[in-house]
Amino acid sequence: MANQPAQILDEQAKADLEEIEIRLLTEGIFRHYGFDFRDYSLPSLRRRVWKRVYAEGLSTIAGLIEKVLHDPQSMERLLLDLSINTTAMFRDPTFYLAFREKVVPLLRTYPFVRMWHAGCSTGEEVYSMAILLQEEGLYDRCRIYATDINEAVLQKAKSGIFPLSTMQENTSNYITAGGSGTFSDYYTARYDYAIFRPSLRENVVFAQHNLVTDASFNHFNVIFCRNVLIYFNNALQDRVQQLFLQSMEMFGILGLGKKESIKYTKVVDHYEDVDPEEKLYRRIR
Repeated sequence: MANQPAQILDEQAKADLEEIEIRLLTEGIFRHYGFDFRDYSLPSLRRRVWKRVYAEGLSTIAGLIEKVLHDPQSMERLLLDLSINTTAMFRDPTFYLAFREKVVPLLRTYPFVRMWHAGCSTGEEVYSMAILLQEEGLYDRCRIYATDINEAVLQKAKSGIFPLSTMQENTSNYITAGGSGTFSDYYTARYDYAIFRPSLRENVVFAQHNLVTDASFNHFNVIFCRNVLIYFNNALQDRVQQLFLQSMEMFGILGLGKKESIKYTKVVDHYEDVDPEEKLYRRIR
């Protein structure tokens, strides 16, 4: 028992040192490569950084700092870990059902619709929205801008090729999301992969964009940023929400992830609920 206070102090010192090393890593990445992870949530950063430390055969974050700053390929691998790339077709299918029922009728009144998928990852949700819009007869008058910080995942998204092993889950999501066709009609199975129709990306522009450092690049009727903001601290969430507000046409739609919200942000008074359960909001001022 006598050693307990000293042990607690030692653990705290280790945690403090770890945080210093993570801050040095993110500062070095920002200054050398221009990617800004300095305001990402510390617990999320910690998990992902240690994953890369071990994957590189290292034992310390300090060792990772040295390697990343001197080896661009190591930085590419770390970027894949720091980017949030967990996704699926029609992920959270009730979100797409709510979009189909409550937002699509609003979009029918527009002659042309611009959408922004911010943090699109490997593109599953982009193709999901393209399918939904085709089924609702809106795709031909829509332009979807799909952006991500990571060029490697964007290239995968552009290919429209996904593991065939995920199609059972994707089909189930599609049905729950109110799909009106047969999901397998949208892709061709070849070996272990599903190759999606090229027509689904005819009106999609894939581009690299960093939510943390890049400015607004257009005005949109719909902005999706789902399951990305939860990895940012409060200050960065507010900054990104301001970016979305600057990029949003009046009466435009904002769609967030299940665990995200505009509550307690500085932009909350600019929106009204479309479906608060599914995190769909409409800009009103």
